[in-house]
Amino acid sequence: MCPPSGSFTDCPPASEPDMSPLKQPLRVLLLGLLLASSPSSSSSHRVRIPPHDQVARVARFVAHQVDWASMATISTHKPVQGQPFSNAFSVSDGPAGSGSGSGVPYMYLTRMEISVQDLEVNPQASLSMSLAQTDYCRQQGYDPQSPLCAHIILSGSVMEVNGTEADFAKKALFSRHPEMVDWPSDHNWFFAKFNITQVWVLDYFGGVKTVTPEEYFQADPDRKHHC
Repeated sequence: MCPPSGSFTDCPPASEPDMSPLKQPLRVLLLGLLLASSPSSSSSHRVRIPPHDQVARVARFVAHQVDWASMATISTHKPVQGQPFSNAFSVSDGPAGSGSGSGVPYMYLTRMEISVQDLEVNPQASLSMSLAQTDYCRQQGYDPQSPLCAHIILSGSVMEVNGTEADFAKKALFSRHPEMVDWPSDHNWFFAKFNITQVWVLDYFGGVKTVTPEEYFQADPDRKHHC
């Protein structure tokens, strides 16, 4: 403040915020980081997994949350013929945000693919899905191998689907994997499902738990529950 005897014209000009071109973007960046770390930010959203003692619901929840799975087949190709062969596949049990999904993992396949060639000889396979494929385990600080990072292993077989089920599979897959629409048409793509015969669940300490297909499909993963 100027002394009483001084005139306003004698006062030094008030300092203004430095709005230089270099510092302004830095302010915007810092503001963005601040907002991202606030409780109201969407990045603080936590996946609400069902309680671990409701095993079938956990299995259905994991199956609906993930967009891809690791599928193991029995190889028909040398030099690993007759040995387990694991490969990654895009999956969907229903459009994201459409509720609990069907529980059936659908796939978009071509017989040109090496694992699909295994399935043509032996359709038996195993499908593994984990919440490590989502943000959940990272947000909670769980290692992907930790039992607390919920994952499921499905035993069963892969079979082609047609008619109305193929229509549902197309909607389920293309809504989550829009790139599929432009995949080469000369690859003779077809829709298939994983026909589940057994469900294995690892989501807590104490070892693996099993769920029958009947229990699995009857479960409602979206039923209201407490955190």
